[in-house]
Amino acid sequence: MRGIVRKWRPPLAFVLGGTLAAVLALPLIGIVNLRLFGNVLGWGEVAALVIGIAVVATAALAFLLWRLVLRPVWMLDRYAQAVRSGARPQAPAHFGTPEFTGLAASVMGMSNSLQSRADTVQAYANHVTHELKSPLTAIRGAAELLESGVSAEDAKALSATITGASARMQTLLDDLTRHAQAATSSGPGQSRLSDVAGAMNVPLQVRVRADGPLRLSADDLRTVLVQLAGNAAAHGATELTLTLVDGTLEVADNGSGISAGNRDRIFDPFFTTRREQGGTGMGLSIVRSLVQARGGQIELAESGPGARFLITMG
Repeated sequence: MRGIVRKWRPPLAFVLGGTLAAVLALPLIGIVNLRLFGNVLGWGEVAALVIGIAVVATAALAFLLWRLVLRPVWMLDRYAQAVRSGARPQAPAHFGTPEFTGLAASVMGMSNSLQSRADTVQAYANHVTHELKSPLTAIRGAAELLESGVSAEDAKALSATITGASARMQTLLDDLTRHAQAATSSGPGQSRLSDVAGAMNVPLQVRVRADGPLRLSADDLRTVLVQLAGNAAAHGATELTLTLVDGTLEVADNGSGISAGNRDRIFDPFFTTRREQGGTGMGLSIVRSLVQARGGQIELAESGPGARFLITMG
């Protein structure tokens, strides 16, 4: 979407002040002209001249008020109504005074944010529907076969299919709940890296290379590290190294790393290379949502063997 072109326009206070000054000055100019030129040119002629000046000045003021105040408000109102109706209108190029330009930029930014969020929710719903469809289909098929009457051995296998699909659905629903909770800010917090790392129960060795406080609560930091450790262990890592320098936490492992083709997608919800092993693809998405909700950023950094994540809290 095209942004607003910021052209120089007089501030709103200057426009209103000039209008009030003109309203005050016009009667004074008329009185002065009548007194100075009334006897020379004639009272009627001077009165006509004063009225002509007043009409021209009023028309000029009306044009300026329409151009700098009324038109921007009208354009912004039209834009807001179009957005409310579900359309995605092209933003006007510019809005009058600097005050209206700033207001328009804020409204358009809010509109873009809401539209982006709506797109995300739609894509999220589509992903959830797709992910739940497979286990539901397995459960329905197994149930229909059980109803039709099968041998005891087949019934046991179908029961295991239903149990596995149900467990898959429960895991997915649990991850969805954690993802939603992670995206909700819990307010400011702080914890010491070594305290949280030392209390973690993960299937690999955790080593703190550089310690210090981090602007994340202990629970949030534990959630982030457990997710990253679990992801590292699933890719063959045996060691997780934590380094905190100048507010940036580096989390590195010695696993198989992330392929170049997957680097741009690893934070996407439901993206996983381990679906057959029960992966839901929500782990790194949960980490990103949690960090961003607390005002930070996480990125996958270039590295050699293994994966290396950088977490920076603003």
